[in-house]
Amino acid sequence: MNPSPSPAAQRATPHDADLVVFGGTGDLSMRKLLPALYHCDRDGRLAPQTRIIALSRGGLTDDDLRGKVDAEVRSAVPEGDDPEVWRRFLARLRHVPVDVRDDGDLHEGWRDLAALLGGNEDRDRIFYLASPPMTFGPFCRQAQQAGLVTPRSRVVLEKPLGRDLASARQINDEVGAIFAESQIYRIDHYLGKETVQNLLVLRFANAFLEPIWNSLWIDHVQISVTETVGTPGRRGYYDQAGALRDMVQNHLLQLLCLVAMEPPARNDRESIRDEKLKVLQSLRPISGSEADRFTVRGQYAEGPGMPGYLDEPDRSPPTDASYRVETFTAIRAEVKNWRWAGVPFYLRTGKRLPSRRSEIVVQFKDVPHSIFPGGSPNRLVLRLQPSEGIDLHIMAKEPGAGEVTLRPVPLGLSFARTFGTRVPDAYERLLMDVMGGNPTLFMRRDEVEAAWRWIDPILATWDSAGTPPEPYPAGSAGPPSAHELLGRSGRAWHEEEPA
Repeated sequence: MNPSPSPAAQRATPHDADLVVFGGTGDLSMRKLLPALYHCDRDGRLAPQTRIIALSRGGLTDDDLRGKVDAEVRSAVPEGDDPEVWRRFLARLRHVPVDVRDDGDLHEGWRDLAALLGGNEDRDRIFYLASPPMTFGPFCRQAQQAGLVTPRSRVVLEKPLGRDLASARQINDEVGAIFAESQIYRIDHYLGKETVQNLLVLRFANAFLEPIWNSLWIDHVQISVTETVGTPGRRGYYDQAGALRDMVQNHLLQLLCLVAMEPPARNDRESIRDEKLKVLQSLRPISGSEADRFTVRGQYAEGPGMPGYLDEPDRSPPTDASYRVETFTAIRAEVKNWRWAGVPFYLRTGKRLPSRRSEIVVQFKDVPHSIFPGGSPNRLVLRLQPSEGIDLHIMAKEPGAGEVTLRPVPLGLSFARTFGTRVPDAYERLLMDVMGGNPTLFMRRDEVEAAWRWIDPILATWDSAGTPPEPYPAGSAGPPSAHELLGRSGRAWHEEEPA
């Protein structure tokens, strides 16, 4: 039995669209985009004539693509699988071999794509670029040369958008020469997660939190995205990215913005993004000697039953960049405004750590005067993965006669358990927002560039130092310096604190 769609899904009025995915047979498409689109189809959020057109350099036919999706994707969507819906979904799929050439000449596949899209200029036409960022500008130019860009076109750009401010500006300029800013959707899938959406509701739809959401009551904030996996087969990419570019510049800074932003005047597409931009512009710069004090970078070495980063299986041997790239980083950030003066924001991400989880921890200050021994400060924990939900940790008395014994206990909200529905994947929400023309959860150009403006001095300081990242054993909790980053002020990462 299929879980019933949410009220929001039932209210939506889908209309026909053509979704063109460049890199449509790649890892992102198979793992995330196509499963998300299937769920949208099953919930009735795709109009009958909506098509999903995969572009790749492979010479696949439509039937080849459907066979590949049937073999690789169907196992990823087992819950409530409906054979009729699956057949309907497969029938939406098309494949066109298209390449983006460096010489500027149009690949013959563009002609085939134009023929497939021809006559449907009145539909929304969405180009999803699930490809490396250096292809974004050339793809947009060649799509325009092929006559495919219409007033109802939109383009979705996957992260990372460049590797520094200069390259991000170049990509934005190239894409912006073809598409208006209102047509460009820079995606960060963390912003589509249910817990992130509920963070805004928690703050701005409940009267009890906003009065204490400031430096008078909050001691510090921790934002962590930790992974147990390493980088087998991905060293070529990761050597050039590293944890700071791959995770902090987009995911973690976006989460920081939502925690720290001022209440917007309205819940509309620009008001929220305006407030997020103000947070990025208020971040205290970190460079020079301050980068040594307020940032940590590490690289996982061999651990129990796990190889180090340099020993991960890959098609090519390690390069000089492999020895310098960070697989872990932790940062002490500050938002220099009245609300957050003196409140540190600790950002942390890394690979080959003990657990896979993404969470925001808001640590409140201790009570001014405690009349009970053994108490600890309240804490609000927002879990983004693996099980989305919110826990408010309060102090309670353990049952029993005699001496009062306190214990922190969580008041918990699990979205799946409370609302009795499947929690949609972030890509489902974001894809439907693109198709509905709602850019609220997507990054504006000035946001992206403000984030790079803060990140660039940290990267420059690391590069000029010439020292390798601090090693940490695979499977451990990261380099010792990451714990010292909080320990110097008597704080500790969330999982290190006694239960």
